[in-house]
Amino acid sequence: MGAMPHPPHRPGMIPVAAGVALGLAAALAGTRLLAALLFGVDPRDPMVFGSAALFLIGTALLATLQPAMRAARVSPAIAMRDD
Repeated sequence: MGAMPHPPHRPGMIPVAAGVALGLAAALAGTRLLAALLFGVDPRDPMVFGSAALFLIGTALLATLQPAMRAARVSPAIAMRDD
């Protein structure tokens, strides 16, 4: 009972942040292998890496925010009574 010490969507975003960090590291490591498949884009283009990371983070934020906001609207007394 009581206020949460962090936003309600934060627990869902922690694995997302770890996955994006590991994915960016793996993508940077694999640029030599994929350089032959890319046409018109530098293999280490920061705009591509940044936009892909922002897209994934934004999608995950929307996916975790909706259920968190729904759960936050429930009265704690009703939630405790139902358990």
